[in-house]
Amino acid sequence: VRLLLMRCAGFNNIDLETAKNYGMTILRVPGYSPEAVAEHAMALALAVNRHLHKSYIKVRENNFSLVGLMGFNLHQKTAGIIGTGKIGAATAKLFHGFGMKVLAYDGHQTESGKALAEYVELDELLAKSDVIFLHCPLFPSTEGMINRENIAKMKDGVILINNSRGQLVVEQDLADALNSGKVYAAGLDVVSTEPIKGDNPLLKAKNCLITPHISWAAQASRQRIMDITVANVKAFLDGEAVNVVNK
Repeated sequence: VRLLLMRCAGFNNIDLETAKNYGMTILRVPGYSPEAVAEHAMALALAVNRHLHKSYIKVRENNFSLVGLMGFNLHQKTAGIIGTGKIGAATAKLFHGFGMKVLAYDGHQTESGKALAEYVELDELLAKSDVIFLHCPLFPSTEGMINRENIAKMKDGVILINNSRGQLVVEQDLADALNSGKVYAAGLDVVSTEPIKGDNPLLKAKNCLITPHISWAAQASRQRIMDITVANVKAFLDGEAVNVVNK
């Protein structure tokens, strides 16, 4: 096998050292759906804040009680973005439409990011944000970054949104914070092991909405994945490989 094609942007599930030993080239599909992922992140934030999932179930049960369904306005609240690549930037644009203040943390600040958000240190973002969005890659430096220690630095009643990588979150720590009320709600499209295991503590945590890794699943995104994958193959066969993970 000379070539391994990935139909996604992330490559944390690939053993790069083994691929290198076998002389395999690994190609990925970067940047195919920043808007789709950003929209899903915002949908998760709206859903958990205004309890849309709970409301749907209540109506199905012919229960029109408002008990437990109160949320808060996102307008004039502070959104914190961890990671200001294409997805983070697309999400920041949506925040401005809601009239939110936008803070950002990223080890690699960009001019486009500065135009959309105020860069701050991570501790300041954690302390000042009403809603925190994870849009950073999974690296050793980011694995488990949402842990008991960093959750303690957050505002009481914060909302956490993660549709990046599940391993960014220490799931038991987040579940504990949800159950205690420290974290008001969490909207997650990713978990540490997918499909999710039955003993994942987040399945029984309060105010936690989990979707099955579908942020990318918009029709336009799917078509773009196929188009870029085909282009990757053609470029590789022409001796001009692009989107190479293991150069």
